[in-house]
Amino acid sequence: MELLRGLPLRRTLLAVVLNLLALTLSTTALLGSYWCTGTQKVPKPLCGKTKATQCIGVPIPPDGDASNFSDDSVHYSWETGDDRFAFRYFHTGMWLSCEEDLEGPEEKCRSFIELSPPAERGILWLSLSSEMLYISLLLISFILMMVEILHTGNPVCGMKLNAFAAISSVLSGLLGMVAHMMYSQVFQATVNLGPEDWRPHTWDYGWAFYMAWASFTCCMASAVTTLNTYTKTILEFKRTHIKGYDDSLKENPQHHQCFIQQISSYYEPKGKVFHSVSEGVDFYTDLQQKILQREPELDLDEVLGQTIGEDRC
Repeated sequence: MELLRGLPLRRTLLAVVLNLLALTLSTTALLGSYWCTGTQKVPKPLCGKTKATQCIGVPIPPDGDASNFSDDSVHYSWETGDDRFAFRYFHTGMWLSCEEDLEGPEEKCRSFIELSPPAERGILWLSLSSEMLYISLLLISFILMMVEILHTGNPVCGMKLNAFAAISSVLSGLLGMVAHMMYSQVFQATVNLGPEDWRPHTWDYGWAFYMAWASFTCCMASAVTTLNTYTKTILEFKRTHIKGYDDSLKENPQHHQCFIQQISSYYEPKGKVFHSVSEGVDFYTDLQQKILQREPELDLDEVLGQTIGEDRC
């Protein structure tokens, strides 16, 4: 019990810190919209009173407005080729895809679920569900480890909580890995098959994507630390228990010799055959004859005690 009360608190605290870090990173990544970032190639808007840069200039009367002109007036511009296009910044998460507004300082956001191809939406929903389960299991593991640290009255229950926390951490890490890989597959499919006005010209993974994988790394490190704590505690307990048993045999050599004799009598040579119930009948018959041959004042309990004492070495 002394060993169980002295659980390796440092490793348990390390596992709690890693689990909490994984929980924070995964929640931030799920709520963020910077899993992927890049630029989109879009036509420049017409220049007007509110837009003087990154636009196509056309001859506009002083009292006119660019909205009164049709798209045919664009051919008056000297800009050709890529000069007619602008590259706007965008960033995408699991929930939203936000794009830079070339006509104003604000961003325009759309649902990424609606932008994804219909054939890939089932995988995207599965990815979202796995990500939520990943965070839920991380939270459960964190609660179990905190209960283990605070509940020190019963060390055996603490070891069970440690084992359940390790299993929960391992399952959550596997779900998180699957969720991240499925999202990457859905995003690449959306890049090729998504709406024309959304398809990126260049793109790369953003900080939320790397944060999600950092969360997975911390989760697995927490699981390994928790399993290591549980396994090492079990091995130390068994070693201490066996050591205590060896010490008791050294202190009581007669008990040790009696134990060896009992084992030897159990594994007797094969020449001696067990005769089932008949041997038990013969034993009690001999006992009765002993009682009758002994003195009358000898009590039956004394005879039984002597016989059992002989059998117990």
